[in-house]
Amino acid sequence: MTDAVLSARDGAILTVTINLPDKRNPISDVAVIEQLETILLEADSDIGVRAVILTGAGSAFSSGGDLKAMKAGVGLRAALPAQTRRNYREGIQRLPLLFQSLEVPVIAAVNGPAIGAGLDLACMCDVRVASKNAVFAESFVKVGIVPGDGGAWLLPRIVGFSKATELALTGETFDADAALAMGLVSRVVEPGDLLATAREIADKIAANPPHAVRMTKRLLREGQTATLANILEMSAAMQSLAHATRDNDEAIDAFLEKRTPRFTGE
Repeated sequence: MTDAVLSARDGAILTVTINLPDKRNPISDVAVIEQLETILLEADSDIGVRAVILTGAGSAFSSGGDLKAMKAGVGLRAALPAQTRRNYREGIQRLPLLFQSLEVPVIAAVNGPAIGAGLDLACMCDVRVASKNAVFAESFVKVGIVPGDGGAWLLPRIVGFSKATELALTGETFDADAALAMGLVSRVVEPGDLLATAREIADKIAANPPHAVRMTKRLLREGQTATLANILEMSAAMQSLAHATRDNDEAIDAFLEKRTPRFTGE
């Protein structure tokens, strides 16, 4: 049986591909959730992995939920509503909690449609770059449901409350240029340049001291909900850890000696 999620490491960069192209890479499948969880947690535990690129096989990034599995008694939707709640908690809702917990940076390379939970998956990542072939929609209302995977929390933090509300209540589809204009993605490139662009960003991240990168990401994530006072306290604590690394000394020495630093993660 084909793996639902593939991973390939090249140096310090791990590329993760959702591999259900015939179904347009839905993420509601248990196999996808479990394999993503296993791969990403392993990457997070390995300081040698400096960045992760997430993409989809075939023509789509992710179609979100599998509509064929949304009939009563099938997939997440159980005959008993109380069980449906448990299915969401034990299924797709594991993903936003997983991504929020990661310290390794994740770059979404959106190669095609990112629809419903597929758009939310992109929002779970730290950086998003899009192919000109990409289209997006927070389309849950179009099929009579709500964002059950955290989209109501994720999207407003990226594009702002007003725009997120417009997108979620209309369910409209928009293209990559519109996504760039609203700040959903940071770059739009030709389809053939997508993975190379994502790799360029990943390499720039990987060139920095890994502990400082991961702690910076943690501060940014915590800053989404924490007070300024709490972030300042956390920043001071993490700064004391950063100062204690050899990479901090190496960065200062390399700057003073006008040479390229060599970071080891120590």
